[in-house]
Amino acid sequence: MILACIADDLTGATDLCVNLAREGLSVVQVNGVPSGAIDVPAADALVVALKSRTIPAEDAVAQALAAHAWLAARGGTRFYFKYCSTFDSTAQGNIGPVTEALQQALHARVVPATPAYPRNQRTVYRGHLFVGDLLLSDTGMRTHPLTPMTDANLVRLLAAQTRGAVGLVAAETLDAGPDAVRARLAALAAEGKRHAIVDAIRDEHLTTAGLAFSDLPLTTGGAGLGVGLARALRGQAGAGSGVWARPAVPPRMAWLSGSCSDATRRQVAAANANCTGLRLDPMALAADPGLASRIAADAVARSGNVPVLVYATAAPAEVAAAQAALGAARAATVVEDAFRGIAGALAAAGVGAFVVAGGETAGAVVEALGVRALAIGPEIAPGVPWTRALGERPLWLALKSGNFGGDDFFARASATL
Repeated sequence: MILACIADDLTGATDLCVNLAREGLSVVQVNGVPSGAIDVPAADALVVALKSRTIPAEDAVAQALAAHAWLAARGGTRFYFKYCSTFDSTAQGNIGPVTEALQQALHARVVPATPAYPRNQRTVYRGHLFVGDLLLSDTGMRTHPLTPMTDANLVRLLAAQTRGAVGLVAAETLDAGPDAVRARLAALAAEGKRHAIVDAIRDEHLTTAGLAFSDLPLTTGGAGLGVGLARALRGQAGAGSGVWARPAVPPRMAWLSGSCSDATRRQVAAANANCTGLRLDPMALAADPGLASRIAADAVARSGNVPVLVYATAAPAEVAAAQAALGAARAATVVEDAFRGIAGALAAAGVGAFVVAGGETAGAVVEALGVRALAIGPEIAPGVPWTRALGERPLWLALKSGNFGGDDFFARASATL
């Protein structure tokens, strides 16, 4: 293993995996920290996917340290903590607390943070995160139900979550090459800084960053930096050849969507134009304990040659109303519990492929299906691959971050398996 990765959610993990695989590394994703024996094929990169983005910070730290210990026991010495390119976090964490816990475990001096992903319109300039031409705080992420992003200044945002001081590696330093970046990190360390937000406004900046950071014990960032790290490390690759395989016969398929991002709302609307989807309303689910089971039965009845769509995707005002009535945690829990039951019922009825939108939803579905490890397959859209579950049950999954993919994502996923 030449790269040990810890991702804070499932869709982010697969996003990273596909970038590593595209650049020539063999990759296996493990879902959660295994509590017992697990047969993991040899691979250049091993990615542990946690479900820790929005849980209490102390729990996120405990999960990350457990993942570190598991990976270290398998030979991991070069670690990458992966989070979303929109830096999904709050003033309490979890990016800062997890980074500092791993930093202490690995005795790292300055830890660079590189969330930028220019290919997907996520850039960082002067420490400010942009989505396209807009500051992050001026996008739909401002009203995200779990991690509302009201400040685009990442230096300020990370400093609020960390004990160590935060510096900046500016775009001009990236333009000057890897040696200049290494020198800047050394200068920040001499100033007493423990963290560094890294600008990146072009894909070439990620290549430079990957070269500069490839010898560090710990770096953090989005899936984009995975490209730079893989390019820097692929000369050392060769552990395993991958275990991806397409299904011999097209399986029955389900589309499950819990994300409420702008992109996913458009995707669900497009999917609903071609089939009648089943909507999960958190307030209705909370009021009627038997409703989720009835929806699961309805989903099974509808599954066949045409994919069945089940969604909790809703407009920000609807999400806010449910959270006001139930509390944010309860509103999320009833939906995730419903998706667990629906996914389990569909799999038991013979559905073999799942397209899942939203990191929290993906975590619930993978847990319900008992999927412990994934082989990475071809991309459906940038950052979203098909994967095959490694285990006795033949299952194929596409786990999509809410903001990824075009309006026709669900139909495209069906056509590419």
